[in-house]
Amino acid sequence: MSKHTEAAGEVLLERKGCAGVITLNRPKLLNALTQNMIRQIYPQLKKWEQDPDTFLIIIKGAGEKAFCAGGDIKVISEASKAKQRLAQDFFREEYILNNAIGSCQKPYVALIDGITMGGGVGVSVHGQFRVATERTLFAMPETGIGLFPDVGGGYFLPRLQGKLGYFLALTGFRLKGRDVYRAGIATHFVDSGKLHMLEEDLLALNSPSEENIAHVLETYHTESKIDRDKSFILVEHMDKINSCFSANTVEQIIQNLQQDGSPFALEQLKVINKMSPTSLKITLRQLMEGSSKTLQEVLTMEYRLSQACMEGHDFHEGVRAVLIDKDQSPKWKPADLQEVTKEDVNNYFKPLGSNDLEF
Repeated sequence: MSKHTEAAGEVLLERKGCAGVITLNRPKLLNALTQNMIRQIYPQLKKWEQDPDTFLIIIKGAGEKAFCAGGDIKVISEASKAKQRLAQDFFREEYILNNAIGSCQKPYVALIDGITMGGGVGVSVHGQFRVATERTLFAMPETGIGLFPDVGGGYFLPRLQGKLGYFLALTGFRLKGRDVYRAGIATHFVDSGKLHMLEEDLLALNSPSEENIAHVLETYHTESKIDRDKSFILVEHMDKINSCFSANTVEQIIQNLQQDGSPFALEQLKVINKMSPTSLKITLRQLMEGSSKTLQEVLTMEYRLSQACMEGHDFHEGVRAVLIDKDQSPKWKPADLQEVTKEDVNNYFKPLGSNDLEF
């Protein structure tokens, strides 16, 4: 155990075989990320990156249910309302970790078995290898809590096929199992029952190259039979998604869905109408801008958005409705898309001067 024994239990950092292994260890809380966990992972990741005897880094979640269901947003909301620094520091340190994973010089293997949302996406999707299983449940549901798909969502979502990322970001649609691989979010698919063997085989490699690691992953991927013969769950809807979600405004996307009128389009319309209007507008712009930015530029932009959300109404109201009172009926302000002006949206993207996130 490391020297911070109290909290060291939340994340385990171990050298095993040829690898550094990070285990998110809060299974009862679906391995949700805390500031303390981020503060332990980041320096260790940097050390392993420099260590000539560490050839790869593996990250996984404890328990059967989740890889990581996100950041501990209830705590962040409470801290923000009490004007404590946590809301500034948490996002800053989390995004710095996301960038470190995106630029990591060692192969980084995320075993995204179980629920993978929000902050859990941030500590996996920017790594070189992402392994999904039949238990993987991926979503970025932030527009439903008055936030936006952060942790680099503005970078990876618009780079998915067609307008799939825009659809996932605005609706919070959940992808399961092999579909997480088919969507391009995971790089491999492995049966959950074989994950332990896969990990053992990776750890047993002797001074492996990237190719050696990829070969082991490929072998397990090829052997997996689960859902192999099914097609991508959204395949029949991709033309609709591409046409409806290619608009430059949320109002136009809604109009496109109304005009389409198919059961699928109307279902998405129902979902979007429940989301925070402010979140929908900042998210669409975040993805449009992020599509041509580097990951670092995106994270700087997202940090600005995160701080503006802390100052606003909808995030705290979303946390209340979904996580505290659990009445699932947030009262958004403004409640109507038309009332969210261009100027309102612009304010979310304003630079923070000396408080901006820098790398």
